[in-house]
Amino acid sequence: MTDGGVPRRSVLTGGLVLAGGAVLLGAGTAQAAEEPSILPCDEWGARPPSRPVTIWDQRPVKILVHHTATPNVADFSREAAIALAVAIQKFHMDHRGWIDTGQHFTISRGGVLLEGRHRSLEILRAGRQQVEGAHCTGQNVVSIGIENEGTYIDVDPPKALWEKLRETCAYICTQYGIPPSELYGHRDFKDTACPGDNLYGALPRLRTEVAQLLGRRIDAAEAAPPRWPLLRIGDVGPAVRAAQELLHVPVTGGYDVRTAEAVRLFQIAHGTEEVNGILGGETWPLLVGQAENGSAVLAKAGITPPPPSATDPQPVAGQ
Repeated sequence: MTDGGVPRRSVLTGGLVLAGGAVLLGAGTAQAAEEPSILPCDEWGARPPSRPVTIWDQRPVKILVHHTATPNVADFSREAAIALAVAIQKFHMDHRGWIDTGQHFTISRGGVLLEGRHRSLEILRAGRQQVEGAHCTGQNVVSIGIENEGTYIDVDPPKALWEKLRETCAYICTQYGIPPSELYGHRDFKDTACPGDNLYGALPRLRTEVAQLLGRRIDAAEAAPPRWPLLRIGDVGPAVRAAQELLHVPVTGGYDVRTAEAVRLFQIAHGTEEVNGILGGETWPLLVGQAENGSAVLAKAGITPPPPSATDPQPVAGQ
């Protein structure tokens, strides 16, 4: 979740622009989603970025869903949504040191959709390029990040937020030709609970409903593709046993303090972004990849690894 550190040779420099506009979705697409009401940066009082945002001459290929992990407030007003956007930008710029808001778009609990990072709306409307975000390291050039106000560990999002999230995803899919199956949660790529168990658990429904808004049907495999299980202290089951076997700790089937500490030490050794003892989308593939019997252990636990997914270009030395 950082700004910069990307090769400049692939960045738009005023030269070649991809031909054509938005990419139509695949066969079977019956309709395009209309643009939802979006409050641009200049209308909610955003500060200018500390330096110009980076525009990449390529389209994003997925959408990442986040939650803000803030209180589930009862104030659904437009004013509350603006205050949220201001607070997020201040935190990202003044405390994290980023050039601007990290995510591309923010949805309040009242269903108000706001532009996050500057120029995200302009570039989305054109449907040809990508504003580099700072919402998930390794995914900031290939995905659009949407922050949803609230904490959805054990509660569902309000109806207004959910409906706006559906509409927003459908519009982004229309503009960039992203299949509805390419909607992810933050935890799919990092060791984090984001976007909360309940909102993450609703992603199959979100993919299905976004497809419906686009006049498409997706099957069960597209609605709920394989994902790495998120494991934390207190979890039990075959996935925990698989993790313990790969970590070479006592195989009890319960994710205990000893297992969490083994994960934390593994994260330190492998330089993961989070060092928290949570086993998620960043640590799982590293853990399986370093084990000779990794595939067999997963198969025994009934875990199907996710298919490969696009990642950000790697920095080029001297660029």
